[in-house]
Amino acid sequence: MNLQGKVAYITGGSKGIGYSVAQSLLKAGMKVAISGRSLHSVQEAASQLGNNGNVLAIQSDVTKHKDEENAIKTILDTWGTLDVVLANAGVGIFAPIDEMSEEQWHTLINTNLNGVFHTLKASVEALKRSKGYYITLASLAGANFFAMGAGYNATKFGVVGFTQAAMLDLRKYDIKVSTIMPGSVATHFNNNEPSEKDAWKIQPEDIGELVLDLLKMHPRTLPSKIEVRPSRPDKK
Repeated sequence: MNLQGKVAYITGGSKGIGYSVAQSLLKAGMKVAISGRSLHSVQEAASQLGNNGNVLAIQSDVTKHKDEENAIKTILDTWGTLDVVLANAGVGIFAPIDEMSEEQWHTLINTNLNGVFHTLKASVEALKRSKGYYITLASLAGANFFAMGAGYNATKFGVVGFTQAAMLDLRKYDIKVSTIMPGSVATHFNNNEPSEKDAWKIQPEDIGELVLDLLKMHPRTLPSKIEVRPSRPDKK
């Protein structure tokens, strides 16, 4: 894919992985729309990314299909096309299953799992026209279960399965579909405050480079499921 002038949409793009992917795509000459639940946060992030007409800030809650439809409409009204979608928005709630509330369970499902469906459903016709690329941000928690992870594991296992099945459905339209499954990443996820102690982890910009590598790969080849982890675990 020649990335110059191509259009990308990143959910949860105001910080962390989404923000770093946006930086990488902009450096490659793309136009990038980022969304989040807080308009102030995405506007602030867009201002930091650069105000040269290549960044668009959109308020959208991925748990609401109508919000994602409106986000895609805004992108198409602004730039006329959509080539790459990264379904990145997600939350982490960790508790033993006997202590997890219904509200916590539904928050996880509605954001992490329903969200990737809403984003794809809203963007799929535009991706058909552009023969574009849809990428989900899953997790190694989509392949490895752990205590206090029943809700989070359920969503990330679901995202991996959803994305792989969608890949089989959509490749006949020349849409490429991949899921990225990172291990520990140095972000604000789960109330972490990134610092020197996170130097051993994957850095958000590493995921940005990985997304660029996927987009630049020859179209005959599709890495449909990518596991990525720190080269060495933290030394205790």
